[in-house]
Amino acid sequence: AVRLSALMRQKVVYVYTHDSIGLGEDGPTHQPIEHASMLRLTPNLMVWRPADSVETAVAWQESILTQSPSALLLSRQTLPAYERDEEQLSQVSRGGYVLQYEQAECDGILIATGSEVAIAIDAAQALLADGVHVRVVSMPCVKRFLAQDVSYRDHVLSPDIDVRVAVEAGSSSGWYQFVGTQGRVIGIDRFGFSAPCQQVYEACGITVAAVTQAIKDCLQQKLVAQ
Repeated sequence: AVRLSALMRQKVVYVYTHDSIGLGEDGPTHQPIEHASMLRLTPNLMVWRPADSVETAVAWQESILTQSPSALLLSRQTLPAYERDEEQLSQVSRGGYVLQYEQAECDGILIATGSEVAIAIDAAQALLADGVHVRVVSMPCVKRFLAQDVSYRDHVLSPDIDVRVAVEAGSSSGWYQFVGTQGRVIGIDRFGFSAPCQQVYEACGITVAAVTQAIKDCLQQKLVAQ
């Protein structure tokens, strides 16, 4: 049904709840770690994985305005809400934008979607305590972001910053296009576990510690290469 609606460009909105490993005790049969990538590969289908209520509202609005089907991948977890200025609010609909940045020179970029945006924000704060400045990019809709002009994409993902880490509790395959050869992807390329939510995240390596270490490893690798 999803594929046919995309083929015919029908204005259908698919709302998927309980996404990824946050289901916890429901186990791997109910943890669709591969489905976000599968849906993103479908032509004409706009896939939104929002981080909070603001991104969800924008995703719904954009889905109504788009003359093709859309899928909203929503989390079961309680997630924090983020403050945004007017510029950031206007950029949510562009699929990817800088949610948090430091005024100092940027050492790296963290890219995240959905529930993992919170992990990226916490990792950025932990890195700042160690003197490492990173930009956090929320990318609720990959396909919409890729449709933007080059100047905007370069504004969000500066070509001068090759230390990049993408984090999503799902298949890692689609994120290498953004992190390049110098970056890392923290994802899940296996089925999940049946355990409380936080324990599943720990077991799958989707943690603040893993993200901060990945940035540090990339910086160290860059230093050695120089």
